[in-house]
Amino acid sequence: MATAKLWTDEEVAADPRVRAVFDDIRATRKSDFVNNFWRALANQPALLERTWSSIKDVMINPGALDPLTRELIYIAVSTANGCSYCVHSHTAAARAKGLTDAQHGELIAIIGMAAETNALATVLQIPVDPEFEVK
Repeated sequence: MATAKLWTDEEVAADPRVRAVFDDIRATRKSDFVNNFWRALANQPALLERTWSSIKDVMINPGALDPLTRELIYIAVSTANGCSYCVHSHTAAARAKGLTDAQHGELIAIIGMAAETNALATVLQIPVDPEFEVK
């Protein structure tokens, strides 16, 4: 159960500030669906606006990384942070951007391997090789 109220479309329509963000989400994504993450953030319009703006800058605007790669990174970080909601939503987004079952399997293997070797390096307190340092 959510710890914050999830705004309905009727409530969104009554608040011009929230409605503007939801309209932009729908237009940007070319979908009428606005997920629960945004519906929860609607309780704090400034946070909603700031977060949507940042998401567009990082995940949508053109950059050096392609959209699928961005989603894969988001899934990996969300897994590391234990955010089931983000793992689910960004896996759906990655699938919409072409993620195949084979790619998803490799992603899971990489995330699992990184978690294992990260834990080993951490528990062993292995010093960073000088060759890996930026000079």
